[in-house]
Amino acid sequence: MEIKEKITLDMLTTDSVSVLKQQYITIDGADVKVGENVRNAYMNTQTERELLKFELPEEYYNAVIAVWGDTPIVDEPSEVI
Repeated sequence: MEIKEKITLDMLTTDSVSVLKQQYITIDGADVKVGENVRNAYMNTQTERELLKFELPEEYYNAVIAVWGDTPIVDEPSEVI
C-alpha cells in the first residue's frame, strides 16, 4: 500500500503562504485520507524561504517563489529575550 501526499498552497500572497499537507492511500480505486492535516505558515523572509525549500518539492517551491520574487520582503523577527 502506497501513501500519497497532497500539497495545497493556500493564501499565497507576496508576504506569506500557508502549506497544507494531507496523506492518502488508495483502497479499491478510491483515495482515502489517512492521518491528520499538517498546516504550516511561512513568511517571505530569508530564513523561512530556506525552510520552505527544504519542506516542499521543487515545483511547489518554485510556484511560491514566482509570487514572492527573488528577494525576501519581510524582515526577520527580532529575538525576544
